[in-house]
Amino acid sequence: MTSIGGTEMVDWNLAVATATRFVRPGPEVSRDEARAIVAELRKHAKSSEAHVRAFTRMAQPDATGDEPHDTPVLVVDRPGWIKANVAGFRAVLKPLLAKMEDRRSTVPGGAVLGAVGGKVTGVELGMLLSFLASRVLGQYETFAPASRDLPAAAQGGRLLLVAPNIVHVERELEVEPHDFRLWVCLHEETHRTQFTAVPWLRDHIEGEIQAFLGETDIDPGALLERLREAAQSLAGAKPEGEEGDEDGGRSLVDLVQTPAQREILGRLTAVMSLLEGHADYVMDGVGPDVVPSVAEIREKFQKRRASGAGRLDQALRKLLGLDAKLRQYREGERFVSAVVEEVGMDGFNRVWTSPNTLPTKQEIAKPADWIARVHRKADGAP
Repeated sequence: MTSIGGTEMVDWNLAVATATRFVRPGPEVSRDEARAIVAELRKHAKSSEAHVRAFTRMAQPDATGDEPHDTPVLVVDRPGWIKANVAGFRAVLKPLLAKMEDRRSTVPGGAVLGAVGGKVTGVELGMLLSFLASRVLGQYETFAPASRDLPAAAQGGRLLLVAPNIVHVERELEVEPHDFRLWVCLHEETHRTQFTAVPWLRDHIEGEIQAFLGETDIDPGALLERLREAAQSLAGAKPEGEEGDEDGGRSLVDLVQTPAQREILGRLTAVMSLLEGHADYVMDGVGPDVVPSVAEIREKFQKRRASGAGRLDQALRKLLGLDAKLRQYREGERFVSAVVEEVGMDGFNRVWTSPNTLPTKQEIAKPADWIARVHRKADGAP
């Protein structure tokens, strides 16, 4: 999401305009229906706080009683989600863009590239966001900068609920709307709880992301080579499964990684698997008491999540690495379930003690190894 040259590496305004223009319209609802949906989502987001805290036994360190934390809940439409994410991208990528800005003057032909680079990248980012904007139900924005239209907590962070997408999916699955809306809110509230109850988590993830970006190969020749490989993969120049094809099963994200980045990504994959799996485990664990149709919702939602909407959707998911995210949900939930079954919820919560108690990518797949490392050694077992 960067270009070489130009006063702006990315034309962020063009990214928003492009994504807003090409994003699909949401489902048809009347004005009264829209107001009622927004009000219900806000109510469910509020009630989810107590449900999640009671089930997970996690609480904000300085919280007292049922006092809510200051993370705002925003019910948005698809363009609102786009604007929020562009603001987040801009904040996270700022160090990398500054680094490339410093290198700009040394690049042959940089002035020519600079004339169009930011515009081209803005359009590319906009098209990507237009694809994603109709698929995200909710999102906890960890690194969200505050703005007049999009408030955030003092230390960053806000919870987004994308109302048209929630309505679209509940209609597609033919599930009870009130139950589905609360179920989605439970998942997103779990993410908010993870970051508000574990003060070091945000800084740890930000450090890993910045380390990943810091390892980005900004040499123009190497960058162009990696983009060429990605283009070949997308165009089918190397058919998947062809003998000798090492990149057939890799996403666009994989194709632009250096070896050092792959190590960092392994750690990030583990922590994201933990966070996503924990949220899925909690939303289903809380579910039976407050969401009567949770079993039906989970069964239908899993089938939808696994199948995708069609061949184009599946191809784009693979290219963007979204299939890896689906595996994170499954593997992470299996990890949480296995650990809680073995050592209980309080035992599982040792995972939040420090970065050293987070599971590795290998331990996500083998929960017993994490238990042996964190529990048995800490408890003095041989």
